[in-house]
Amino acid sequence: MTLIPPSAFTEFDAFTAALDGRIPALFLDYDGTLAAIAPRPELAVMPDEARAVVQRLAALCPVAFVSGRDLDDLMSMVAVDGLVYAGSHGFDLRGPDLRRQVGVEYVPDLDAAERLLRDRLGGIAGALVERKRFAIAIHTRQVAPPDKPQVGEAVRVVAEAQPRLRMTGGKELFELRPNLPWDKGRAVVTLLETLGLEGNGTLPIYLGDDETDEDAFRALAGRGIGIRVMESPAETAAIWSLQDPAEATAFLGRLADWLAEG
Repeated sequence: MTLIPPSAFTEFDAFTAALDGRIPALFLDYDGTLAAIAPRPELAVMPDEARAVVQRLAALCPVAFVSGRDLDDLMSMVAVDGLVYAGSHGFDLRGPDLRRQVGVEYVPDLDAAERLLRDRLGGIAGALVERKRFAIAIHTRQVAPPDKPQVGEAVRVVAEAQPRLRMTGGKELFELRPNLPWDKGRAVVTLLETLGLEGNGTLPIYLGDDETDEDAFRALAGRGIGIRVMESPAETAAIWSLQDPAEATAFLGRLADWLAEG
């Protein structure tokens, strides 16, 4: 596991050499990757510059978004037609001629967990329970530091009461998801197969910034490239890095230029 992989932006020539003539198939996370992290999910807006770069790339190579956000929320935030979107960590997939949902039978378990969470966390200032169709995110960014352990304990108690769900983590959040062997990595592999992108002429590239994106980095080991957006050192299975969403946008713009030049 590398703490700080080389920069795909500052070492762009070495990065493109690694493509070895193959067309990239881009899989992009949203929060912390192309949109800066914000105090509340609805405030994490992707800049127009990033959206324009994504639109340029979509005309040059396959582009998909893979996010923990609810699918409809993700599509409205990105607002680029014709792409493939995977919401709720890949449990909910949609694109041209593509529609797949994983874990529909777990929705009642999530409904029950949501009721318990709202009851237990209602008295903790700043705790935000965000319900998605296939997951529940509990945000702690606006919780006072002394109260954050109480939030974590409440989520653990609810997770234990709902054995068909599993608890995961991320940047300033906890999450409950269906207890299935499914994550961003499996979603990306499924998309590669479904979209016919497994040939020798295509190289999958995944950009992400968080713990949940490590599933995708690991899934692409030996068959693609992982790029971690990271300002501080961290253990990662990605082999390249970018510093922040602004640099990620600049990198993608440079990649679009390079692809357009042929």
